[in-house]
Amino acid sequence: MTSSVQTVPLPPVAAEVVAGAVESLTSRLSKKLDAAIERFGAVPPTTAAPDGGGEGGISVRCGEDAVVVLTPGPSGTVTDPAQARCTCLLAPRCLHLAAVLGACPVADPQSAPESAAADTENTGGTGAPAPVTTGAGTPASADPVASAAPTTPAAPATLSPARITAASGLWSAATAVLAAGVPAAGAIPQAELLRAAHTARLAGLHRAEAAALRVVRGLREARTGHAGHRLADLVSALRELLLITGLLAAGDGSPELIGTARRGYRPGGALRVHGVCREPVISATGYGGVVTHLVSDDNRWFSVADVKPGGSARARGAATAPVTVGATVLDHAQLSRGGLLINGATVSPDGRLGSGKGVRSSPVAGLPWSSGPAAALFARRPAETVTELLSTGDGTGEERTARIGELIGCDLVITGAVGDQLLARELPHPDAGPPTGPLIRLMAAHPHPDLAHTANLRRLATRPGLRVRVVGRIDPDRAATLRPLAVGPVPGTEATLRLPPEWLDRADLGYDRLQGAHLPPPDVCPPPAPEHTGPDMLADSPVWRVRRLTELAVAGGRRAVAESARGGGSRGDGAALRATGFHTAAELSGALSFEADRRTRDTFGRIRDDGTDRYASAWLAAAFHLTSTERALVRASWAAE
Repeated sequence: MTSSVQTVPLPPVAAEVVAGAVESLTSRLSKKLDAAIERFGAVPPTTAAPDGGGEGGISVRCGEDAVVVLTPGPSGTVTDPAQARCTCLLAPRCLHLAAVLGACPVADPQSAPESAAADTENTGGTGAPAPVTTGAGTPASADPVASAAPTTPAAPATLSPARITAASGLWSAATAVLAAGVPAAGAIPQAELLRAAHTARLAGLHRAEAAALRVVRGLREARTGHAGHRLADLVSALRELLLITGLLAAGDGSPELIGTARRGYRPGGALRVHGVCREPVISATGYGGVVTHLVSDDNRWFSVADVKPGGSARARGAATAPVTVGATVLDHAQLSRGGLLINGATVSPDGRLGSGKGVRSSPVAGLPWSSGPAAALFARRPAETVTELLSTGDGTGEERTARIGELIGCDLVITGAVGDQLLARELPHPDAGPPTGPLIRLMAAHPHPDLAHTANLRRLATRPGLRVRVVGRIDPDRAATLRPLAVGPVPGTEATLRLPPEWLDRADLGYDRLQGAHLPPPDVCPPPAPEHTGPDMLADSPVWRVRRLTELAVAGGRRAVAESARGGGSRGDGAALRATGFHTAAELSGALSFEADRRTRDTFGRIRDDGTDRYASAWLAAAFHLTSTERALVRASWAAE
């Protein structure tokens, strides 16, 4: 009797397992590794046991006499070299095993236990004991006078030699990847980066490890032509990795540079949360679903996600999927307009609500946006909120991205449309006063044709002068651009949406389709003044020349930057930047081009110092200045009158 064969995805593999398999190869086999990863990565993995017997697991047939079997642990991740084996005679130092492991996704670091996470949080990740505090939350002291005296800034924490060595090794691996570029950053440089990331993890440098894993994932997506790959994301990950490791290698032991271990769900106690909106999710890797955003009575944000393989069809169907928080019989559509009273809640670090066996929940009546905690979204001007979101500098790259992705609310008046963009201005008061503030562009949060975002924006564009209340996210890469997730009527005016009562004064733009009956008559909406888009602060800025150079360095490597400089590109870019007042950008881009083609040689013409560290430092300075400049331009676009 033959066992059934089922195709399954490759399991995630820990960084140290991949690095160990690659390091065990001979130099002859190492040269064949990239081609082997591409070849064996295309073989469909199956659950059938090799030769019809033996241990089960996930197997990949690499030839007539070579089958690689992966046996993930309870977490679904291969965390030990013994969980990966090959049937060929050269195993475990064989090309088949290293290639299959190299084709597997890189696993995230395991979540730290709650006690360890708490210890890390209290010590700031440096190993120093947390200060004793009084009941009022101030540091306790034996001398009451000393307690009342103004506190002086604490001296920067110093790193141990082991941590400095680990950071230096990770810096060297990252600079090698930067100098090589995407085409040459194959399995060997990636394995060196993974090994350095594992060493950083053992040294307790959690933020550096997480940044290194993001770089490896970005390199793999770039080399395979993944549909969801963005070069800007890889540039951002590499910039953060070099910045963190450079500061750590210099001995800076700031807790925000060290980071904390990844944590799982933690007890959240009793919560009362109210639905705000639903957001469809469609990923480039074939996953789809929905995320319902919730806010608690004390203005803390939470979410309930239902994302599984299935793409756009799964995203549409999940709109009414049951919510798995406790035993409550609610779907996401009802939860987004209702609420939950939760006892024994479990919450992840990013605010996701868990559904453990100890969680109990019951539904509560929903609240409109104009009352309850959701009303705080519309209490501030958009420019103030955007300035605060874009000015956050602490935390890891993922944490900063999460803060920038927080929901904001504003009252707008529709003034027109240009292409796929809906134009609007801030509405200071629902009854009187002309629109103020910058010209805000509304773009579809998810332009997929199976979702309703684009159709709803087109419907809103048919009624210039319409007042709408919007909840969405800012686009940090565009000037004054908002990605709306839901809209509702503005209180106190007739020139606004007229939604059905069961919608509770809100429409989820990804799911609810606006009709003509939901809009006021045209004569009710006061016609806005003709809109002139004018120049775009970011798109029309010459800093695109610096962005092109930094992305060229990552996509093509050091040689590509040097060849561009020899062709005179750096001189033209520098002149254009100086002519428009961006003198610092011109100096930094010129320094990057100079270092790309600079190598120190001895008397016999041999390379004495290839200048990789100097080149990486020049690239980091240009990339960091570019990011700061673009963020400043985006902030200015929201503050323009």
